Amino acid sequence: MENELFAIATREKYRFPFRGQITVEDLWDLTPAQLDSVYKTLNKTATAQTEESLLAENAVDTTTANMIEIVKHIFGVKKQEAEERKTAAEKSEKRKHILEILAKKQDDALQNKSEDELKKLLEEL
Repeated sequence: MENELFAIATREKYRFPFRGQITVEDLWDLTPAQLDSVYKTLNKTATAQTEESLLAENAVDTTTANMIEIVKHIFGVKKQEAEERKTAAEKSEKRKHILEILAKKQDDALQNKSEDELKKLLEEL
């Protein structure tokens, strides 16, 4: 479904409202807050399209609906990537901490060895 949306967007040359008009590719460069701004603008457009009227049908046009879905998809991907980066950073920090503790324990073990044991270890090197 998402591939179809992006194919439609590129074929139809969708332009999104942000500091003028931007392309689908440009959406990937926006921050989550900027994407939220684009989403809100598109949502206002959709709301205006569904405003009750006796003269017009109450339906959001397909283009606006597709644009909203694209922005939501990109936002979701960026959010997931941010969470993955955060998790990786936390794991890296924990690993670093464990390695520091391990090095300290090894140092303590070496310091507790007798002089003869240390000389023997030096000879083995």
